Amino acid sequence: MNEFEPVSIWHKETILEELSAKLIKRGFNPVILNTVDAINDFLCEIIPVDATVGLGGSVTLRETGIDVLLKSRGNAVFDHWDKSKSPEENLDARRKQLTSDYFLTGINAVTIDGELVNIDGAGNRVAAMIFGPKHVIAIVGYNKIARNMDEAIWRTKNVASVKNSKRLGLNTPCATTGFCIDCKPSVSICRITTIINYKPMLTEFTIILTPLDLGY
Repeated sequence: MNEFEPVSIWHKETILEELSAKLIKRGFNPVILNTVDAINDFLCEIIPVDATVGLGGSVTLRETGIDVLLKSRGNAVFDHWDKSKSPEENLDARRKQLTSDYFLTGINAVTIDGELVNIDGAGNRVAAMIFGPKHVIAIVGYNKIARNMDEAIWRTKNVASVKNSKRLGLNTPCATTGFCIDCKPSVSICRITTIINYKPMLTEFTIILTPLDLGY
C-alpha cells in the first residue's frame, strides 16, 4: 500500500457506509464485504445446499465465481448462460429463476440515495428482482454507484448496455460507437428499464456492497 491509498480506502468506506444507511431506510438488508472470497463465503453461509438458485444475466456473478461454486456443492442452479444447454433448456431456466428460493443478480446502477436502476432485454432478470423468488441477493460493485437518478439511468445505457452489446457481439450502434444513440427496437437490448425505490413487499432482499469494481 502506498502513502496515498489510505485516503482512497477511507473515501470508499465512507461512501459505502452512507449508501448502506440509505438502503436500510428503504427496507433492504445491506452488507459491506471487501473481497470476492468474503462475498462467496457469505453467500454459501446464507444459501442452504438444498435451495434452488436462479442466476440473473450478470457479469458480476461470473466474476465472483459463485455460479461455479454453487453448482459444485450441489445446489440446483438455474443458469441460462450455461453453454452446454440447448436454447430451449436455457429459456426454461429463465422461467425457473422466477420461482427459485434464491435469486442472485448484479445491479446496473444504484443512486447514492439507495434506488436500484436496471435495464434488460428479455426482462427475466428485472422481473425476478421484483417478485417471485423468496430471497433476492444483489451484488453491487463500487463502480455501480451514481450520484443521482439521471446519472444512474445514463450509466445503464452508456456503460452497462454498451459493454453488454459488445460482449454479446450484437449489431447495435453502441457496440461500434461506445455510447447510446437510442437505436431501433429491432436491435436494441434496452427494452425494459426498472427503478426499485423500496424493497418489494413480499421479497427478502439482501444487497452486498463492495469497494471492488465488479461487472459492467
